[in-house]
Amino acid sequence: MEQSYILWFEDISLGDLPRVGGKNASLGEMIGQLSERGVRVPGGFALTADAYRLFVEENGLEHRIRDTLRGFREEGTPLEKAGQTLRREFLEASLPAPVEQAVTEAYRELARRSSGEAPAVAVRSSATAEDLPEASFAGQQETFLNVVGEAALLQACRDCFASLFTDRAITYRALKGFDDLQVALSVGVQLMVRSDVGASGVMFTLDTESGFPDTTVISATWGLGETVVQGTVDPDKYVVYKPLLADESLAPIIERTVGAKKIKLVYDSGGGAGTELVDTDEGERTALVLDDAEMLELARWSVILEEHYGRPLDIEWARDGLSGELFVVQARPETVQSRRSATEFTLYHLEETGKRLLSGSAIGDAVTAGEVCVIRSVADIGNFRDGAILVAEMTDPDWGPVMKRAAGIITDHGGPTSHAAIISRELGVPAIVGAGTATKELVDGQQITLSCAEGEQGHVYEGKLRWSTEQVDLEALPETRTHVMVNVASPAAAFRWWRLPVAGVGLARLEFLIADVIKVHPMALVHPDRVESAEELAQVRELTAGYADPREYFIDRLATGLGKLCAPYYPRPVIVRLSDFKTNEYAHLLGGRAFEPVEENPMLGFRGASRYDDDRYRDGFELECLALKRVREKLGFTNLAVMVPFVRTVPEAERVLAAMAAHGLVRGENGLQLYMMCEVPSNVILAEDFAPLFDGFSIGSNDLTQLTLGVDRDSEILASSFDERDPAVTRMIADVIARAHTAGITVGLCGQGPSNYPDFAAFLVEQGIDSMSLNPDSVLKTVPVIAEAEDAGAGG
Repeated sequence: MEQSYILWFEDISLGDLPRVGGKNASLGEMIGQLSERGVRVPGGFALTADAYRLFVEENGLEHRIRDTLRGFREEGTPLEKAGQTLRREFLEASLPAPVEQAVTEAYRELARRSSGEAPAVAVRSSATAEDLPEASFAGQQETFLNVVGEAALLQACRDCFASLFTDRAITYRALKGFDDLQVALSVGVQLMVRSDVGASGVMFTLDTESGFPDTTVISATWGLGETVVQGTVDPDKYVVYKPLLADESLAPIIERTVGAKKIKLVYDSGGGAGTELVDTDEGERTALVLDDAEMLELARWSVILEEHYGRPLDIEWARDGLSGELFVVQARPETVQSRRSATEFTLYHLEETGKRLLSGSAIGDAVTAGEVCVIRSVADIGNFRDGAILVAEMTDPDWGPVMKRAAGIITDHGGPTSHAAIISRELGVPAIVGAGTATKELVDGQQITLSCAEGEQGHVYEGKLRWSTEQVDLEALPETRTHVMVNVASPAAAFRWWRLPVAGVGLARLEFLIADVIKVHPMALVHPDRVESAEELAQVRELTAGYADPREYFIDRLATGLGKLCAPYYPRPVIVRLSDFKTNEYAHLLGGRAFEPVEENPMLGFRGASRYDDDRYRDGFELECLALKRVREKLGFTNLAVMVPFVRTVPEAERVLAAMAAHGLVRGENGLQLYMMCEVPSNVILAEDFAPLFDGFSIGSNDLTQLTLGVDRDSEILASSFDERDPAVTRMIADVIARAHTAGITVGLCGQGPSNYPDFAAFLVEQGIDSMSLNPDSVLKTVPVIAEAEDAGAGG
C-alpha cells in the first residue's frame, strides 16, 4: 500500500507526471537518465498525487473545494476569503495514517542513505498540471527549505497541499483554464544542497529576451536560490555560447555582469529549521559568484538537459559551499520564447524622445505608456488601478493576480530570471526590472512611457511619448544575389536582430563598444600616472578594481562584448572595424584629455590608421589587438574579421598590418580576414596598390562623400550639399568596385545610402557590388528594393 504513496526519485521518469507532477517527474528523469553524463541531482523521494487524493477524500474536502470556489466565481465571494477558507481547512485536516507512515519511513531511509542523522530537506510542491510547455506555474505553490525532522516534514507536506489554494494559484489556474478538482499535488522531498554557505541561481537554455537559442543565460547569487527566483536580489548574469562548448580548449563566455547581491538567504542563525535573509559583505557584493570553470560546467549541463528533453529549459542550480560541487535541483520547460515564431514578430519604434527618469533590464521588446501605480506591499494590491503601470520593489507569486491587469511593470530589484521577469514574459506585459529606485522616484498617478524597444536596457521616460508598431514576416522577404549584411552598434542590438536572414555583420564599430562597455581611454589603463584629474583617476581605479592589471580590464571586457556581438551570427562573418574615434571623442573618455591633442578639425586629423603605429596610441592599439585575438582564440569566434579605417596611404596600411601581426593578428592565420575601409579618395585612385594587402574593401560612403565633395558631414550649414548620390561620388564608387573586382577582392558598402535612397541601392546593384551592410531596421525595406533591381538587371 505504501508504494502507491511514495516513489523514490530514481524510480521516477517523465512518464510518471500524472502521479508525481512535472517537477518531481523531471527530477526523477534527470537522476535516472543523466547521472551517467555527469549531471548531479540531489536525491530524495516524492509523495504521490494518490496521497493528496486520499487526504482530500478522508477529510471530506472535495465538496468544500467545489462549493467555496463556486462561491468565488459565481456568487461574488472575495478571492482572499475563498482562498483563506480552503487553506485553513487543509491545514486543520489530518494526514491519513498510511500517508504519514509512508513519509516517515521514507525520511528515515533518506537519513540512512545520507548522514545517518535527520537530514535537512527541501520540500517542494509539484502540481500534476505544472511544467507543461504552455504554462510554467512558476512559484504558484509553496517550497519549504531547511526542513529538519519528521514532525516538521509532515507539517510541510500539509502546507504544500494547502498551497494549491493560495490566491495566486487559484487565479493562475483560472487564467490557464485548469479545473481545480482535476489538479492534484505531489510533494517532493529532496536533500538540501548546502548552498546557504555556497551559491545558487537559475539558468535558461536560450536568451530570455530575444529568444536566441544558442546561449545559456545564468543568474547567480550567494546563499539559497529563492532570492533569485523571487527577485529580491539583483544577481550576477553570465551568458555562454553553447555551440562552441564541445571544444574544451575554448571558453565561450560572452557576458559576465556583477550584480549588486545586497542580501542572501541562509539557514536560520538560531540553529533551527527555516531560513532568514541577511546582508552580504562588501567582498560578496563586488565578486563574481561563479568562476569560469563553473560557468562552463553549468552551461555544458544545460546542453545535455536540453538535448535530452528536446526543448528549451528553465533550470535551477545550486553549489554546495562545503563540497564545492554543483547540482541541478529543478528543470522545467521554458514557456515563452520557445513558443514564439522565428519569422513573425512585432517591432516597436519610439517616435519621440523625452526626459529619461530610470533604467533597468528590459523584459520583452514593447513600449507602453500610462499612469504610475506604486504598490509597496502585497497587502495593498487591492489599490491597483487596471491598465496602470505597476511599480513595486519586487514581486513574488502573490502578485500574479495584479500583474496581469497592468499595462507595464517596473521593479526596484530583480534580474532577467526573477519572478517579475518570468511572469511578465508569460503575460506579454513589458517590464523593467532592477531599476533601483523606481518606488522612490516615480509618483503615484504620474504619466510615464516604459520602453523595452532599445536593447538590453529598458528606459522610463517622463510623460506619454508617441510610438508605433510594425508587423514583420521574414518569410516574405525575397532572396538576393547581393549579400545583405547588417551594421551592429552593440552586443544587445546583435541579439535583438538575430532572426534577420542576413549574411553576417558588415560593420561593427569598435569605438562604440569602448565608449559603452569600457568607458576608459585605453592609454589611461596603460599609463594611469599620466591621468590629469584625480577624480577621473579614482573613477578608473573603481572600474578596474576587480582586475589585478588594469589592461586586463580592457582586454577582457572588450573581448566579451565582441564575443556577444559575434555569437548570433556565427559562423557567418562579423567584420569589426578598429577604433575610429576622433581626438575630441577620445578626449571625452575617462582619462582621455591627457592623451589627446586639441585639433581644429578632428574629422581630418589624428584618426583611424594613423594612430595605430604612433607613439601617442601604440600601447592602446596593442590592447585592441589582444582583445580581438582573445575573441578568436579563447572564445572561439573565428568568424570575427578585422577592418582598418581611414587609411590614407599604402605605407600606412603596411605599418598597421605589421603592428597587428606583431600582436598575433596575421592575415590568413586561423582563417583571419582583413578588410580596409574605402573612404579616402586615395583608396580609389590607388585601389590596385591597396588590394594585395587585404581580403576586401568596404566603402564608407559618409567619409567618401565628405572628402570627394569637400563637405564637412557634421556641418548643419552644408547639410543640403551632402549627398552620396552626387555624380562625383557615384563615379568614385563605380570605379573602385570595378578595380577591386579586377584585383580579385570583394567590395561592399556600409554607409547609410542604400537604406535612405532606393535609387542608390539600385545603382550599387547595377555596378555589381558584392554586399551592402544596412542598419537592422532598414533591412526589411531595402531587401525588396535590391531584389527588384537584380531582377531588372537580369531582364535587361
